[in-house]
Amino acid sequence: MKALVLTEYKKLELQDVPKPVIASPTQVLVRIKAASICGSDVHGFDGSTGRRRPPIIMGHEGSGIIEEVGSMVTHFKVGDRVTFDSTIYCGSCSYCREGLFNLCDNRRVLGVSCEEYRQDGIFAEYALIEERVLFRLPDDLDFVQAAMAEPAGVAAHAISLASPKLGEDVAVVGSGLIGLLLIKLLRTRTSGKIIAIEMDESRRKTALASGADLAFDPTDPLLKEKVSQATHSQMLGLVYEAVGATDPINTAISLVRKGGTVVLVGNIRPTIELPLQSVVTRQIKVQGSCAINGEYPTVLRMMADKHLVVSDLISKVASLEEGELWFKKLYNREDNLLKVVLVP
Repeated sequence: MKALVLTEYKKLELQDVPKPVIASPTQVLVRIKAASICGSDVHGFDGSTGRRRPPIIMGHEGSGIIEEVGSMVTHFKVGDRVTFDSTIYCGSCSYCREGLFNLCDNRRVLGVSCEEYRQDGIFAEYALIEERVLFRLPDDLDFVQAAMAEPAGVAAHAISLASPKLGEDVAVVGSGLIGLLLIKLLRTRTSGKIIAIEMDESRRKTALASGADLAFDPTDPLLKEKVSQATHSQMLGLVYEAVGATDPINTAISLVRKGGTVVLVGNIRPTIELPLQSVVTRQIKVQGSCAINGEYPTVLRMMADKHLVVSDLISKVASLEEGELWFKKLYNREDNLLKVVLVP
């Protein structure tokens, strides 16, 4: 089969590799119909995350059709249209037994190669997927849009951990893909103001088009005053951070009021500098959000019912053969791209 292989950092090659063979009775073989490029793939492209060690077939956001099922697969059949969680959980550790599958002690992630394990992903014609992470697609949801279910699930999980009250004002720091999905989902949860904080002017415009009421530049020296004015001097009880670096996290902390909550969704840096005294003396709650835990069915239904529109966030649909080109464009931040979906 054809696969896009990271052969060395910053180098992708379309190769002929062996077609996967079902090795476990609980696996299915999926013919990949759409596979979107995640920001984590782009950051892994140059080795900066340490979680995409060559050689590896990256990719974990996708959809396809089941072509073969293992002998113990009971809920899916050949021909089913599916998407899948990116987290492969064991189902038996203490966290899994509590239903906290995203915190599984033995978790693997599709398309990740790190010190602990290597798990090929879906930038290929076929992939093996465990039945327990499969989800059937609604009939009226196409494969390309379904490839957005994973990042939508990430945003939905963050909201599940700290949700706005009715009419509560909230902010989202970072208007990349996850930030924009947060804005879209938050718009269904609160009639209060949604404030986008983003450096890039065109992204601020996209945030407004996605449902934000206001969009501010974090480098604006009057940022806090503007947020205070927008919230009637109350500031914010809840801020979502969707970048994962020191400056945007500190911006989020600066905008939350005493006793408020900052939800950390972004994850592009392994460590940050935290304004500890500001957090401690104002009794700020810092909530991490990891991956997805049960949000797939909800976002799939919302997407199919057009309550969550994702088509406007897809910048390009391209062939797998063009994968390296679009990876480099994303890596170099060309054309202000949001989501690129590859079609094998």
